[in-house]
Amino acid sequence: MEIRCVAVIGAGTMGAGIAQVCAQSGWKTHLFDAFPEGLERGMQRIDAFWDKGIARGKTTTEQKEEWSKNLHSFADMALAVAEADLVIEAVPEIPELKHSIFSELDRLAPPHALLGTNTSSLSIADIAAATSRPENVIGMHFFNPVPIMKLLELVRHDLTSEATITAAQSAGTAMGKTTILVKDIPGFATSRLGVALGNEAIRMLSDGVASAKDIDTAMVLGYKHPMGPLALSDLVGLDVRRDILKNLQTSFNDDAYEPHPLLEKLVAAGRLGKKTGIGIYDWSSGEAEETELPE
Repeated sequence: MEIRCVAVIGAGTMGAGIAQVCAQSGWKTHLFDAFPEGLERGMQRIDAFWDKGIARGKTTTEQKEEWSKNLHSFADMALAVAEADLVIEAVPEIPELKHSIFSELDRLAPPHALLGTNTSSLSIADIAAATSRPENVIGMHFFNPVPIMKLLELVRHDLTSEATITAAQSAGTAMGKTTILVKDIPGFATSRLGVALGNEAIRMLSDGVASAKDIDTAMVLGYKHPMGPLALSDLVGLDVRRDILKNLQTSFNDDAYEPHPLLEKLVAAGRLGKKTGIGIYDWSSGEAEETELPE
């Protein structure tokens, strides 16, 4: 399937990043958000990313102008998806919200459209069941920051067609991503491993094994991780990590996935990570700085 137009549903951190990459791939890109202020922030985030690239000499003004021509914001989902060959949903990890959106997409998107969900942990089969075309639905799990991270985790459920898988793999390649294909198992491959490592790192921090920076340094230098598990948890969002753990705990009926009490305290205090300026680390300076943790 040739992709000419992509619609991205949700203009938050992930949605804006996905829309940016799609526009850079040469596709007509429609970014939709139900909240005008969210849509404006998403467009501003993309613009700021491009300006930063120009300032660092990584991209040119001409490239930004070309990419900007591909990117369009929409406050009406029906208009955003009307001509889409590929729709990528990137709204919060709330099952009811995703089911509602996919029910709308089933009604509004062209019959041939590939319907992707950027969920990091929810059942693709359950989301697909909200449509009359489950064979067109696939998980397309991107990683933050989307324009930089090279992995795209594709998640197939039992009814996903081979044509949909092939189209999603081709789309990922066109976006400059390396794709992996996994089954529709809770947590897939990446989230299941990532949250388990992050939760254990938080346990070690709470137990006083080492400081946050030393725990992170151990994984960066000892295991060649590009970022330590605590800094990564702050980047992803501690509320997102907590919700994935709870979903895994319920799905597998296994308390090994229970969020550590320190994680729950941080979320309850509104310390969600980099997006709120403070989480495990204090990010107010733009860099990760150690800070006091809740008792």
